[in-house]
Amino acid sequence: MDYNYLADLLYPNIKTLPADIEAKYPKRDLPEGAKVTRFAPSPTGFVHFGGLFPTRVSERLAHQSGGVFYLRIEDTDNKREVKGAVENLLETYKYYKIEFDEGPEGDYGPYRQTERVEIYQTFTKELIRLGKAYPCFCTSDELKEIRERQKELKLNFGYYGEWAKWRGADIETIKQKLNEKIPFVLRFKSDGNANNKIKFNDLIKGDIELTENEFDHVLLKSNGVPTYHLAHVVDDHLMWTTHVVRGEQWLPSLAFHIQLFNAFGYKMPKYLHNAELLKNDPNSNSRKKLSKRDNAASLAFYQKTGYAVDSIVEYIMTLLNSNYEEWRTANPDKPYTDFPFSVKKMSPSGCLFDFDKLNDVSKNTISRMTAEEVYTQTLEWAEIYDVEFADKLKQDREYALKILSIGRGGNKPRKDLTVWSDVKPYISLFYDDYFKIEAEIPNSDDFKTTLEKFIQTFDINDSSEVWFNKIKNVAAEIGYASEMKEYKKAPENYRGHVGDVSMFIRIAVTGKINSPDMYDVMQILGENRVVNRIKEILK
Repeated sequence: MDYNYLADLLYPNIKTLPADIEAKYPKRDLPEGAKVTRFAPSPTGFVHFGGLFPTRVSERLAHQSGGVFYLRIEDTDNKREVKGAVENLLETYKYYKIEFDEGPEGDYGPYRQTERVEIYQTFTKELIRLGKAYPCFCTSDELKEIRERQKELKLNFGYYGEWAKWRGADIETIKQKLNEKIPFVLRFKSDGNANNKIKFNDLIKGDIELTENEFDHVLLKSNGVPTYHLAHVVDDHLMWTTHVVRGEQWLPSLAFHIQLFNAFGYKMPKYLHNAELLKNDPNSNSRKKLSKRDNAASLAFYQKTGYAVDSIVEYIMTLLNSNYEEWRTANPDKPYTDFPFSVKKMSPSGCLFDFDKLNDVSKNTISRMTAEEVYTQTLEWAEIYDVEFADKLKQDREYALKILSIGRGGNKPRKDLTVWSDVKPYISLFYDDYFKIEAEIPNSDDFKTTLEKFIQTFDINDSSEVWFNKIKNVAAEIGYASEMKEYKKAPENYRGHVGDVSMFIRIAVTGKINSPDMYDVMQILGENRVVNRIKEILK
């Protein structure tokens, strides 16, 4: 068969050659060892937590090596496209501090596959010239009939071997169908054999064995739009992609993708197939894949609850590399970008999503922030999810900063906050219209006596040392040990200890059993409010 004639017959309007297009995508001017990676989502839904995982891998590989990380929108499946999904994607990734060097704008675009259809047709026309692609005019009914027959014979489903009806069609038969305006798809002419195995090295999975692809998969649909298989091969070649990070669900297609790269004579990028995130299933004491329906998968859930962006970033880094936590402990003040990320430290079997671990990471992350950072990020969250609280914070910014500064900094900062929605109940004791007694009030004479004696000598101008000595004196006066070590030596000699006395005062002033440092709390509240709260509870 004259394959050049067939190529012109099928795509007469395509006049350019692959070389013409390749000239528009020159080799990138990058330092040696630099990696070019991409995130190539389909706009068929909104971003979920699992999408942040491979994206961060791609971003780290590129930026850590001085390379390029670009965004490519694979929007060829218009039937499943969700309106606004692309815009949501761009906003979401920007929110979670994932910055793209290219896409949707840049020198190696267009970055939307629907704008590259003529490019794909040019390259598939070349495959026809090479005798590696052919038209298929099978109707949906014919394909269904093939499948049913294969089912009866207990054979693999697909278009291959003797079932590939149009693989050996002659020019005249093809011309007749074209003259009849019968739509066709363009299929790859596979030379694979399902009895053969090929070896492949995946940078996460390691050495794996694949069954050769024997199926004549579709390259171009009847409307001339490519399938993912063809489009990603052409795009990764033209955009000089060096590393592809994608889900392990693509492993069954890998043998076909290898065939396509070989058919074109292109160098393949390195592949990294990551396992899907897992979560514990309390109903079966086993693990299952993180479902898009889980709260854990919904990025809207994290934003509404008030997880700091930095907390999510930190947690993802702990999932990617097991040694990240050790590094963070040794480098508490360095940006995560200084961490030497390595694909060799990634788990080939998948990572376990753990809310308790996320919350622990989040507490540590927020504890390292300045009061200014906590205030700013809390306000940004509250202006969307708790407008009344946002107004309260804005009424007296300096007052709020004083509150948030308590216990912040130093080697052992307080870890009271997990999410921004925790801030309101945490600081509520400082605002009279939020304040309430949450702890159980002790029903004892010692409680009342303690409060009465405390306010008799309380002076807001006392140093913390003088202030605490007065509390010790109150303890001694009512038969409590003024020093813990004394109480521990002979508890039978005392009604309690100074810690109990401090708790009485804490409950009256803060309404809580746990609160920030009491001396700092009283300094911010001021003498009148401290005394008035104690008098109110004594009524």
